[in-house]
Amino acid sequence: MKTRITEMLGITYPIIQGGMQYVSYPELAAAVSNAGGLGTINATLYKRGEDFKQAIRQMKSLTDQPFCVNMSLLPDVKVGDEIRYYIHICGMEGVKVIETAGTKPDKLTTLIHDAGILHIHKVPATRYAVSAEKCGVDAVTVVGYECGGHPGMDGTGAMVLANEAARSLSIPVIAGGGIVDGRGIAAALALGAEAVIMGTRFLASTEAPISDNHKKWLLEATERSTVLIQKSIHNMMRAADNQAARECLRLEEEGATLKELMPVISGERGREAYASGWVDSGIFPVGIGCSLIKEIKPVKEIMKELVQEMEKAVRRLREISNII
Repeated sequence: MKTRITEMLGITYPIIQGGMQYVSYPELAAAVSNAGGLGTINATLYKRGEDFKQAIRQMKSLTDQPFCVNMSLLPDVKVGDEIRYYIHICGMEGVKVIETAGTKPDKLTTLIHDAGILHIHKVPATRYAVSAEKCGVDAVTVVGYECGGHPGMDGTGAMVLANEAARSLSIPVIAGGGIVDGRGIAAALALGAEAVIMGTRFLASTEAPISDNHKKWLLEATERSTVLIQKSIHNMMRAADNQAARECLRLEEEGATLKELMPVISGERGREAYASGWVDSGIFPVGIGCSLIKEIKPVKEIMKELVQEMEKAVRRLREISNII
């Protein structure tokens, strides 16, 4: 299976595992890379450069296939010495690709390319994708409103966004948002994308480091099981409609400040919930596509199923075109 992304990254299938906080550790990422996709670890999981370096080395001990490092920054974060150091570590350790998000990539692209690394930038709207292409990135990930975590404020769905971005850019486009199965992959490729990015689907894997209760929640979810929170602090997030999310919404309605919201929305509280298994106690970022997930499986089996279903969808389209 060949697309511009599989050729660029040296992977078998056009499937990329998204960077998820307190989830995208080497064990999960390596399983995706070993199954033919591109696994991703989050740099934000490691507060010290030495810990980050050890995580990359652990990743290399678990897979000899390409993998990605996600570096998500807040819009007002400057490209300082710490970020430069983390990029330097990636270069020294032979990381294939870095994915950035959250800030304009202009100051990052030169640093990443000088380290001998490919640069993918993730955006929630085509206008940002066009800007990223002008900055010199190698590919752009566009994520629609359906995605878990932080969607764009425009409310544009993945189908329109992927289609629009693929028509507007000359560099490869990776599509995300609500894609959790092979039909979704086939649709994204038909719209002009060269690969897809998936987060929620890999939450429902045996390798995902979240509790069985969180995974059970995914299997019971419907298309109405997520909510949008943190609008009032201009950091909108799609998350599971649980007690923590509803508490966040209540506080926002009362005009709470970021400081007042932090006891509810902090990443540490979410991490503790993953460990304890109490789903209601922390924010659980998850996409609308959760409603399509029916089984918890090892990553290898998930990847096999995704590819088979994608091929089946493509065959169906060929049969339809022959009939017409």
